[in-house]
Amino acid sequence: MKESKTEEKTRYSAEELEEFKQIILDKLEKARADLELLTEAYTNSGGADTNDTSPTFKVLEEGQQVLSKEENSRLAARQQRFINNLENALVRIENGTYGICRETGKLISKERLRAVPHATLSIEAKNSQRSRNINK
Repeated sequence: MKESKTEEKTRYSAEELEEFKQIILDKLEKARADLELLTEAYTNSGGADTNDTSPTFKVLEEGQQVLSKEENSRLAARQQRFINNLENALVRIENGTYGICRETGKLISKERLRAVPHATLSIEAKNSQRSRNINK
């Protein structure tokens, strides 16, 4: 009786890791540029001054500016978390743990990593996590 052993891969090859590294570096470059724009948007007061307009309009305009700055600040914080996650993914590539699900220990699919290169959970583990959160 022949045993058909199918070896399950436990790590991605150096070539595969290099592909993921390039994807991450490209996303990092864009994310940092986006963060810079968001940061400028909420730190600059802008050139739209309302000194010569009616007081009512001025109050509305200032209120809108505050909301926009708060929203840009939130978006910038979210973008910074995304950058941190991408940088952490680069560390995982360097230390050989990239692409391994932190719950199951199995490889995360290439398709998932191409779409979400900073993923630390496989689709199955992520769905399981969602199910647990819904049932709480």
